[in-house]
Amino acid sequence: MRKKTAAASRARRTRRSVRRRPVLRSRRKSSAGIRKRPAKALHRAELPAAIQPAATAEPIHPRSDSPPAVSVVIPVMNERRHIAGVIREAFHVHPRTEVIVVANGSTDGSADIARRMGAKVLNYPQPLGHDVGRAVGAAQAQGDVCLFLDGDMIIPAARLKPFTEAVLHGGVDVALNDYSGPTDKVQVHSVVLAKHALNSMLGRPDLAGTSLTAIPHALSRRALETIGTRSLSVPPLAHAKAVRLGMRVVPVHRVNVGKLNLPRLERERVAPLERLIIGDHLEALEWLAAQSGARAGFADSRSSRSVGGGAV
Repeated sequence: MRKKTAAASRARRTRRSVRRRPVLRSRRKSSAGIRKRPAKALHRAELPAAIQPAATAEPIHPRSDSPPAVSVVIPVMNERRHIAGVIREAFHVHPRTEVIVVANGSTDGSADIARRMGAKVLNYPQPLGHDVGRAVGAAQAQGDVCLFLDGDMIIPAARLKPFTEAVLHGGVDVALNDYSGPTDKVQVHSVVLAKHALNSMLGRPDLAGTSLTAIPHALSRRALETIGTRSLSVPPLAHAKAVRLGMRVVPVHRVNVGKLNLPRLERERVAPLERLIIGDHLEALEWLAAQSGARAGFADSRSSRSVGGGAV
């Protein structure tokens, strides 16, 4: 009997201690409890940085009061996956660098990301057209050298510095990407052929297939003022003007953009870039013919040609 009474007494004490033990509340609140509470307006300071209004978020790379030595121009159209990385590398090109992002009809928040990174953003709700962003950005650039990148290719700063250094300290006016495209194929791409043809017509076969069509490339202030920033919206035309007007045009470093530039099948179905780029090269050749005649300065190797028995 005593054993039963003692056991019952221990059980009562155990139950009392359990009842008196404070209940630990979980920090995680149920979703049902959140829905029942009235909505609470968040102050801007409480918003996560990723969704904070661009004007109030502190930029990762604050702008310097010193005049820039290098201006980096980056046209962007829906590149939120890559644009932060592109800008980060761009800021490491030189201690005094300004980054200008031209949001060209971008709708995916790329412009807001660029602002938070510290770039100067020129936002255009409607697409300006392929390569027009280069001209728009260059017109706002303040640096002694203007480096052009694309918003979808993250290129390490160490591979970008040779372009800016060639202009700042090497006396180069146009520092080209030493990339000519593949020519060891049975059927060479028409754009590659167009680049080689233009350089031959310009009397610069040594340039092979290098061109202002391919990024990265850098231009001096002198080159921008000589060819005009508007020309940059048609890269082959800007290329032809730079060579023809006496700028020092040099391929300085190779970046294989063929591997970095992933194909965009949807865009190519709607507006194939091949036709656009070929048209740009024809525009460059038209300008060249206007400057130096229909043969672009090339002599006719046949002084006389016989047609139907008559000399021409």
